[in-house]
Amino acid sequence: MLLLWVSLVAVSALAVQAPGDGEQRRGAAKAPNVVLVVSDSFDGRLTFHPGSQVVKLPFINFMKARGTSFLNAYTNSPICCPSRAAMWSGLFTHLTESWNNFKGLDPNYTTWMDVMERHGYRTQKFGKLDYTSGHHSISNRVEAWTRDVAFLLRQEGRPMVNLIHNRTKVRVMERDWQNTDKAINWLRKEAINYTEPFVLYLGLNLPHPYPSPSSGENFGSSTFHTSLYWLGKVSRDAIKIPKWSPLSEMHPVDYYSSYTKNCTGRFTEKEIKNIRAFYYAMCAETDAMLGEIILALHQLDLLQKTIVIYSSDHGELAMEHRQFYKMSMYEASAHVPLLMMGPGIKVDLQVSNVVSLVDIYPTMLDIAGIPLPQNLSGYSLLPLSSETFKNEHKVKNLHPPWILSEFHGCNVNASTYMLRTNHWKYIAYSDGTSVLPQLFDLSSDPDELTNVAVKFPEITYSLDQKLRSIINYPKVSASVHQYNKEQFIKWKQSIGQNYSNIIANLRWHQDWQKEPKKYESAIDQWLKMHMNPRAV
Repeated sequence: MLLLWVSLVAVSALAVQAPGDGEQRRGAAKAPNVVLVVSDSFDGRLTFHPGSQVVKLPFINFMKARGTSFLNAYTNSPICCPSRAAMWSGLFTHLTESWNNFKGLDPNYTTWMDVMERHGYRTQKFGKLDYTSGHHSISNRVEAWTRDVAFLLRQEGRPMVNLIHNRTKVRVMERDWQNTDKAINWLRKEAINYTEPFVLYLGLNLPHPYPSPSSGENFGSSTFHTSLYWLGKVSRDAIKIPKWSPLSEMHPVDYYSSYTKNCTGRFTEKEIKNIRAFYYAMCAETDAMLGEIILALHQLDLLQKTIVIYSSDHGELAMEHRQFYKMSMYEASAHVPLLMMGPGIKVDLQVSNVVSLVDIYPTMLDIAGIPLPQNLSGYSLLPLSSETFKNEHKVKNLHPPWILSEFHGCNVNASTYMLRTNHWKYIAYSDGTSVLPQLFDLSSDPDELTNVAVKFPEITYSLDQKLRSIINYPKVSASVHQYNKEQFIKWKQSIGQNYSNIIANLRWHQDWQKEPKKYESAIDQWLKMHMNPRAV
């Protein structure tokens, strides 16, 4: 049945997206509808070769064939809330000051959806939003605030897998399926009757790992969970076992991340392969929900009138670089999918330009024909994907040949800044001097195993100067450092005499309770450094 529908949709899409049709559409009085589907934790490299060989993603492949795919799309911050704050505001993370998963946009911030609504669009959103504040426990907050403290504690559970032994179990992530159903129901009962264009947003939690038991070794969200049905979509023989550097040779920030994520222990090849296989299966389930939206649009005769966009807030390391989760500038964590199809969007086009999620805001407004604000960090993607833009030289100059990503949250003990250009990836830390930078040539080292910052000092210097021209990152790092201390002090004062008991029973309890006085003393020393004594 699925293959039949894919064939029907393909025929329909081909019929409405003949060359030149988009140009006529742009001149029409009515702007197109827009549907934006954003998942969580989806590695963008799975949308093109060779990553696409490991798991069946029929609807992502359908969007690739009938639209434009961006091969080098990146998150602006590899964690949920800061990334989504950038996407909904069109501003870099240091401008929104979304420093961690708890601190996002002001609830009254004017998003692209608000602007589109003011210009006559009907709007609706379902599912995961997390751009004002994300899922963030007290433990998560304290871990982020104390990342500069001179201690090393396990914060996450050891990554594990959990299988539903049912070959017919399709709806594993029930909440995501329920939100998908709500979106489809809205299309069928509301959107179909509108005379004005509409914009629909659907946020999915998959393929984010699931929560683990709250006690014992496996705590946090470290469980990769799926059914035999979805595992059947994975080509196990194509799964690549990532190479790891010896622990003694890891970059110090990478070692901190690996340790706090409980990944410095021994893992068998079977364990690693299972984690990756289960993650890919979760991606296949995500693709199916995207497909349900596409099929509903086709059934309602809306597909030819609607631009569909699919992306993700960040990727998933899935044991690359001896880590799971995100919070890293490595490709598996920072590279996101970005695909567009619909009226006026070029068919079967792969764009190699570097782009990022802040480009979503101006793109949405551009689709609606709304003038773009001057203060945005992003650029419209229509010049790179629309049939109405013919001048290739002009297109190359519209979007700068770089993207910026930054991270200031937990599991990483220094503010991190990534500048991605044509084939270079430059990663700077903290104040630019206290932690060694990293430089990777992605054209010759796609797995990012060899840091060539020392080998190519002129390139390293040039990229660092470019980064500093975009963001004064030492100053931003200092601001985050101060924010973390101030927030920790407020929290500590709020719990009074319960402080020692509460802090000892956060997610790091297994390590903390072995030497509680040592760790409390480390925090006291941290608070005394570079702080107003009166505040302490």
